[in-house]
Parts: sequence; structure tokens; C-alpha cells
Amino acid sequence: MSVNRCLRLFSRLQPHINPRAARIAACSRSVSPGSVLSHEQHPTGSVGLCRHASSSSSSRKPPDTSLFVPVSLKTDSALDGSVGAELTQPLDKDELLKVLNRFYKKKEMQKLAADHGLDARLFHQAFISFRKYVLEMKSLAADLHIILSDICCGAGHIDDIYPYFMRHAKQIFPMLDCMDDLRKISDLRVPANWYPEARAIERKVIFHAGPTNSGKTYHAIQRYLAAKSGVYCGPLKLLAHEIFEKSNEAGVPCDLVTGEERTFVDLEGRASDHVACTIEMCSVTTPYEVAVIDEIQMIRDPSRGWAWTRALLGLCAEEIHVCGESAAIDFVRELMYTTGEEVEVRTYQRLTPFSIMDQAVESLDNLRPGDCIVCFSKNDIYSLSRQIEARGLECAVIYGSLPPGTKLSQAKKFNDPDDPCKILVATDAIGMGLNLSIKRIIFNSLVKPNVNEKGEKQMETISTSQALQIAGRAGRFSSKFKEGEVTTMHRDDLPVLKEILSHCVDPIETAGLHPTAEQIEMFAYHLPDATLSNLVDIFVSLSQVDGMYFVCNIDDFKFLADMIQHIPLNLRSRYVFCTAPINKKQPFVCTSFLKFARQFSRDEPLTFDWVCRHVSWPLAAPKNIKDLMHLEAVHDVLDLYLWLSYRFMDMFPDTGSVREIQRELDDIIQQGVRNITRLIRASDATINDTTQAQNRRGLAASGGNLTSGRGQRGSGQMMNSSLASRLVKDGLLTPDLLQQLQREWSKDHKQEFTNPSAFDTEHHNNNNKGKRKKKKK
Repeated sequence: MSVNRCLRLFSRLQPHINPRAARIAACSRSVSPGSVLSHEQHPTGSVGLCRHASSSSSSRKPPDTSLFVPVSLKTDSALDGSVGAELTQPLDKDELLKVLNRFYKKKEMQKLAADHGLDARLFHQAFISFRKYVLEMKSLAADLHIILSDICCGAGHIDDIYPYFMRHAKQIFPMLDCMDDLRKISDLRVPANWYPEARAIERKVIFHAGPTNSGKTYHAIQRYLAAKSGVYCGPLKLLAHEIFEKSNEAGVPCDLVTGEERTFVDLEGRASDHVACTIEMCSVTTPYEVAVIDEIQMIRDPSRGWAWTRALLGLCAEEIHVCGESAAIDFVRELMYTTGEEVEVRTYQRLTPFSIMDQAVESLDNLRPGDCIVCFSKNDIYSLSRQIEARGLECAVIYGSLPPGTKLSQAKKFNDPDDPCKILVATDAIGMGLNLSIKRIIFNSLVKPNVNEKGEKQMETISTSQALQIAGRAGRFSSKFKEGEVTTMHRDDLPVLKEILSHCVDPIETAGLHPTAEQIEMFAYHLPDATLSNLVDIFVSLSQVDGMYFVCNIDDFKFLADMIQHIPLNLRSRYVFCTAPINKKQPFVCTSFLKFARQFSRDEPLTFDWVCRHVSWPLAAPKNIKDLMHLEAVHDVLDLYLWLSYRFMDMFPDTGSVREIQRELDDIIQQGVRNITRLIRASDATINDTTQAQNRRGLAASGGNLTSGRGQRGSGQMMNSSLASRLVKDGLLTPDLLQQLQREWSKDHKQEFTNPSAFDTEHHNNNNKGKRKKKKK
């Protein structure tokens, strides 16, 4: 090699030599924990070994490294080409593999890596990636090539690989280099400081404590109406709409703000001094004289609790009127202690008493006018409403997925003294938001599906708080029933209900928090290759909260984030889409959400005509329960459009037209609910027709000749058709599941006829097995 060629090669290698010497010296001095000198990360990507990594992590919870997804690296050739190979020699891959495996097995290397954030899981993943990188790259960086060549030749120490291994590890796990920054961003220990406008004023907090129907919210609203400006924050659209109407009827101009609706009383669109809103929509920067926060006990809700925390800590109002259960008094006082604000407590007693009956209803024949049967399943509602109307009684139906207009229509029908409808069948959706003239609450069941703090679904007995919220609807001060009664449908449930209601409501101990869009954006700045779902997971795993708070469940958020991950959206838009309140149990709603996001990503406005084509508008009145459920899903899709239209006005421009067809759809759904028993009968008829068709196909497959044993089995299936109808009617079986069972039975039935001896052979084998077992004994 010429002298000039050598000089040119060494000049290209020069930037690597000094850092390499420093790194090797640092590692060779000692490999014990905490003894590595501090070398901060350089822009060139050289290794940074920081002493404070281990010391600072000792006082913090370790991150959940299962959430760390390695970043894929490009396998392009090194910038300095084949300089390393020219200075030394090509690497022997077999010998190199042995060297790398020896490095992996060294306990000192694993321990040193753990001190710098690589636990056993990450160390293994990083090593697999590093080994693949070294063995598959056509040309390595010169400094790494020289080190590996020296080790293979016996001129270097295997520990010298460590700095280069760590450099690679930080490239595939970029969070290792910015863990301190990520921890600071996800530090949620002092949420009161997030709201400087609220901390800048002296607020007076008044807690109106009492049970359902005690007048606590009424007194708070009277102060709200008397104030120069005010905001009402409620948990439901129905409650916000009720306050909106009451305020305007009282001569106090009031606007309505929900996730899907903005209604300004001023014809020119100027904001009024009073606003009624759902709690997620309240402004924490607008100054008010009075703010009312309703149902404060929901501050501990696993999914929505963050909204009450935000309102309580952040509203800029001279007076904050908090309404809710007495179980929240001590916690609110403790929370306000962190802001330096005192809490005045005003307690209220129930205006109309309710008593627990000594007997269960046991039969629908024992129903009386003013009864409300509470179910925790839509199938139970369908079954009971059918049975009630079969007895010549009319009933109203209310459940959560019905549109607000339909709920109000059914409540009005039940409350009307001139309407023959005197029975109500409802879910726990009646617990708040509707004024109902109920004499007796009847619990059809005391078990309901619930989501725990981990986001897992499970069946649980209702809590004392839930039972009191529902039971409190019996008897109402403003209705004709001045005293309420509470009982159960089944005799065995009555002592359980009495025990539940005899307990005190568990005191509230924690409040919910949720990462903001700004916090997630800062995370994304440090982890640009991570998905939104992964960013949120890492945020929650690193988040620090004190004993008064918890991070709300984010499963729904992640579900939507994963659904649209493949769609090209900027982070802020993606975050907003994922906070949309949709029912993920509805396939049509999820499909629509996906199509909305895809259309949005193409920068193509979602026009009224586009929406009509998507939902197949106009829609006909429902003919059965399946049709009714689809109409409810379409209503949810239109709600989603309206919700997005207030976040992306240019892309969802036809708000007025969509709202108009939503009102028409509400009327169609109301018509269906009024005829719900007819829809149930139509659904049962469809099931029976399907069953009979399956039976006919089974008979045709057998040629119409059924021998004695198989003939009995066929007739048994015919008898089972009526049993199937009862199971579906009682909510123990869904029509889709029934049809699947019928298809499987039909398939087995055909196999039996094509192989007549199969059943006898199986029976004979089972008998022989039994005999062999007896012999063994």
C-alpha cells in the first residue's frame, strides 16, 4: 500500500481514534457498577456513559421494559466504507460469533448494562440485534471493525465490545438516552400546578352533600342562576341540556356545549355569560363568578375521573359549587388543601323517604303502576318487556345506547298520568339525568358487568353507591309518589340487597388523571418512531403520581390508536381521533371511525353526501331488534361526525345537515322503541323460521327416512326450537349464537347419516372404555 494511501486512510479514521481510546480506558479501568466515568452523548453518536443513571433510578419505580419496542435500523454500509478491513483484515464470521456469545454470557457485562437501563429483557433483545448487525453488515464502522479484529486475534479484551454494544442498544432503544426527560414529562405528582389561572385567584369551594333527591343540585343551580356568569358541568348530555333549558326558561341566557353540540342563544353566535356543558368540555381558562360541578363522586371513575379532577382543580371561578355524595367530602377537603383553599360543607337530607320491602315481586303478575324494573342487560330488557306486554300491560323502555331524544320520549310517556303506560323497564341509565315518577324500584338482578382498574371486564355485585343511586329514584319530591319502595324480582336477591344498602358508601380516596396531548407530543419528540399506543403505554409506566391520584384506564384510547395506526396522520390529529367517545362494541361504529380517519388523512372533506352514502340514508323503520340496534349504531356514527366536526371544522363541514338527519333518525328509533315488543316477536319469528329451515335441510339430507333412534333425535331438535326461542327471549342466548349452533348441529347431523355406524361405534367404544376402567379398579 502506498504512503499516500495510508495517510488518506488514517485521516479518515482520525475522528474515531480519540473517543475509542477514551471509551476503552473507561471500561478497562473497572466494570463494577457506578464506576464508569461520565461521557455525555455526542452528536456523532459516540457512547455516553452516565454515572447518575443508576443513582437516580434507585429512588424511582423501574420502567416496564416490556413496553419498549426496538427500532429497526437501516443496514446501509458504514460511512467510512471498508476502512477497518483495509487497516486490519476481513472478519472471520465463525470466530466473531464465538466472541459475541462469550460477551453475552459475561455476568459483568450484564450487570454493567443493567446499571445503564438495560434489564435482562432489554439486554437480550439488544444483543440479538447487535449480533445480527455485526454478522450481516457488509462493512462495519472502522472503530468497531478494528476492536473486533483485535479481539479475534487475541490482541484485545472482550470487554472492549461493551461501549459499541451500548451505542447500538441506545439506537434501537432511544428511550434509554432520554429516560430522565421522559420521567419529568410524565411526572403527575402536582396536578394543581397545571392550572396557573385558577391558582392566581382565591376561590371559595362549597360542597353540597346529600343523597339522591335531596335538593343539593337545586340549591347549587339557584346560586348559578343568580350569578353574573356561570358554568354548569354535568356528567351527561341530558343533564347539561336540562340546565340549559331551565336557565333560558328562567330568563338567564345560557349556551349549551357538549362534545357533539354547540347551541348559542344569541342569534349572532356571541357567547352568553352562562353555559351548561358536559364536564369534559368545560373551559379552564374562562373566568366565571360561579361554577357547578355535579356528581363529584365520579372523580374516582376508572375511565372518566380525570374530567372531574381537571374541573375541580382548574376552573377559574370565584365560587366552586360541588354536588355529590357525602363519601367525597373528606377527599375534596384534602384535595383543596393542596391548593390552599377551604371547603364549606352544606348537607342535605332526602326530601322523600324510601323503604326496602320485606317481599320480592317474584312474578310479573304482581306488578303495579309506577313500577320500574332495573336490569343490567339489554337482553333482559327485551325479554321482560315482551312478557309484560303479553300480560296486557304497556311498558316504557330506557337503556344506555338509546339516543337522548328517545330516552326523554320514553320518560315522558311513563310520567304522563293520562298515558296507559305505567311500567318502566330500564338499565341503570336511569340513575342520573332523567326525572321519573317511580313508586317502586325492582332490581331484576344485583350483578352487572364492570371494568376493573386494569381494564378487565368482570361480573360484579353492584356497590352500595350504585344501589343507592338507583334505589334513590323511587319516590320523588316533585312527583305524585311522595314515598318510594325498593325490592327485588327474585326472593334470593332481597337479603343481598338489604345487606348492600345497609353499608356505608366507601369513602373516595383517589382522583383520576389522564395524559394530555401536549405531554404525549413531548414524548413523541424524544421517541419519534414509537406508535401512539406505545407512547401512551410508556407514559403510564413511567408516570409518577402521589397517593391521591391514579392514571385513568386508557384501553379505549389504545384500541382506537391501534385501529388507525396504519393511517398517515400527524400526532395531534391522531390523538384527537383517539379521544373520540365511541362504543367499540359496535362493529359498524368502529368501521365508520376507520373510514372517517382514512378520508381525513387524504385531506378529503367528509361531506353530507358522503355520510349519507356511508350510512345508506334514508333508513327505514326497524322490522326487528337487529334493525333497531343498527339504527342505534348509525345514530352513534352521526354523533361521531358531529364530535369531530367541532375539532376539525374544515374537514367535517356539514354539521347542520347531519344534525337534521340525526333528528329524523331519533324519531325513527322512537317509533321502533314504542313497538319494541312487535320487533321482539319479529326477531323470534325469524329465529323460528331459521330453525325450521335447518330442520328441513336435515330431513332432506337424510332422504326423509329417520330410523327410530335418529328419528327421536330429529323430533327432539324440533322441540328444541321452542326452547331456543325461550333462551333467546330470556337473554341467555343470542340469535347469532343460536344460528351458529344450528349450523354445527346440521353439519354433525349430515355426518351421522353419511356414516350410520359412527354413533353406534362411538357408543360401543365408550362402553368398552368404561369396562376397562372397571377392570383396572
